[in-house]
Amino acid sequence: MESRIPSIIQVGEILVSSDIFTVKFCCDLDVCKGACCIEGDAGAPVNLDEIAGIEDALDTVWNDLSASAQCVIDKQGVAYVDQEGDLVTSIVGNKDCVFTCYQDGICLCSLEKAYRNHATQFCKPISCALYPIREKVFDGGGIGLNYHHWKICQCGIEKGNELNLRLYQFLKEPLTRRFGKEWYDELCLVAKQLSEQNLL
Repeated sequence: MESRIPSIIQVGEILVSSDIFTVKFCCDLDVCKGACCIEGDAGAPVNLDEIAGIEDALDTVWNDLSASAQCVIDKQGVAYVDQEGDLVTSIVGNKDCVFTCYQDGICLCSLEKAYRNHATQFCKPISCALYPIREKVFDGGGIGLNYHHWKICQCGIEKGNELNLRLYQFLKEPLTRRFGKEWYDELCLVAKQLSEQNLL
């Protein structure tokens, strides 16, 4: 009987969907134009510490924001509670994140842009950095990581296949930022073991 990879794999204290090991993925901004920042019906999940970081960076990124985004922030702040009760970044017209900005026709995050230019200390919400991995916190406090398949990211799958780059490898930096180097090293060890068992 052919061996199959388990659908859920525990890495440390975290439950990881097997898709994170098996799916090949690499964002292709030249194709998608940053659509994940301007599609959908809610903002990006944030926590209170991230809101404080965003507010600290607000003056620096203000002039990169659209007039509509500035108006939304003036009225309701940088975040709000969505229909599911989650704290998320504010959006414009039930669609665009207020922190979007454009460069050469590509939608970028003004927060990350300022961070990369060494103008602020806050990069962007970890939920954005981890995408298309989504983090779920269970009632008991446990954490699960799932792959969110969205048709607008099909080009990311195509590029990942072209580069033979798996999702957990592509997201090394944000996964390490969120869970630490020791945990990410353990994740890579699990991936190696799966590969040795011909499950990847």
